[in-house]
Amino acid sequence: MRLKERYSSTSQSPENVSQDVTFESIDERVKLAITCAAEKKALGTVLLDLREVADFTDFFIITSGSNQRQVQAISDEIEEKMKRQFGETPLNIEGYNSAEWILMDYGDFIVHIFGEKEREFYDLERLWRDARTINIPEDL
Repeated sequence: MRLKERYSSTSQSPENVSQDVTFESIDERVKLAITCAAEKKALGTVLLDLREVADFTDFFIITSGSNQRQVQAISDEIEEKMKRQFGETPLNIEGYNSAEWILMDYGDFIVHIFGEKEREFYDLERLWRDARTINIPEDL
């Protein structure tokens, strides 16, 4: 199964797709990070609402690139635009040099950018299956 099909919010079971929280209602910084990923042709972007299941962050953005260069480009785009538009830099970035799994911690949301194999191996969507999935508009 292709990443887009496997991880699209429409492939989630109905009880895990948030009906009360919409993409339009979430923090502008989260929307910007997702838009940046889309601009860099990220694959299978998913937004998980962790507020009811975790206390260390509110949201996970999980996405993939098809190669290391694309994984780094997605990270660079998010970091640059977050700094320019909101004056924010991540609290921490892990995995940038290897570009197999880059984690960008913005405190109340965390961006996970995977290579395709690494995403399938770690399968965060399965690990955090109790979290609600927020539908991301197709036209980003």
